[in-house]
Amino acid sequence: METIDTYKTIAAPSSEILFKEKSSKFFGYAYPITNDEEVKPIIEHLRKIHPNARHICYAYQIGTETVQYRANDDGEPSNTAGAPIYGQIQSFGLTNVIILVVRFFGGIKLGVGGLIAAYKTTAQLTLDSCEIVEKTIDLHYIISFDYQNMNKAMRVIKEKKLEIVNQEMEINAETNLPTGKIEIKTRKKNAEMIFDIFTALYEIDIISKE
Repeated sequence: METIDTYKTIAAPSSEILFKEKSSKFFGYAYPITNDEEVKPIIEHLRKIHPNARHICYAYQIGTETVQYRANDDGEPSNTAGAPIYGQIQSFGLTNVIILVVRFFGGIKLGVGGLIAAYKTTAQLTLDSCEIVEKTIDLHYIISFDYQNMNKAMRVIKEKKLEIVNQEMEINAETNLPTGKIEIKTRKKNAEMIFDIFTALYEIDIISKE
């Protein structure tokens, strides 16, 4: 069974999208995110842009294998805003993304069905305006070695076209000799092979980075 190690997300924040329905205005925005700590600053940013908005509703999904999501109606009737926005994230098959819809009430009530349709449409138009990209699910490892084994480690990194995330050299307090640590990342489907290659190398240690 082939390992699925890719996911789809948006390449960059969207432009502002405007959808109008019975005098109400709905402004749509989408941002790529990787954790829920990014959500609050985005909402605060939009409140500064739209200080008189009645509602800022949103939905997001984060993660690949372990998925975290939330849908927020921000005062609209239950499930009329956040849920239809989240439905579009699912429809487009995306993760690591947040969609927000800022509503200005126009004086005419839309009803439950009208609200659901308006928030769904705004979210859809917003995602339609985005560049959707496919990214790989990567695993990170830390390899460590004495200085004399550095070329051995680097040869594997070069041969397998591994990306170096971080590297450092320091002096071993006991031997007074330089040692190295390199953080690498590899696609999930190649991870077991890469781990086995380094494990088989004499005097080189490899551990998964949590």
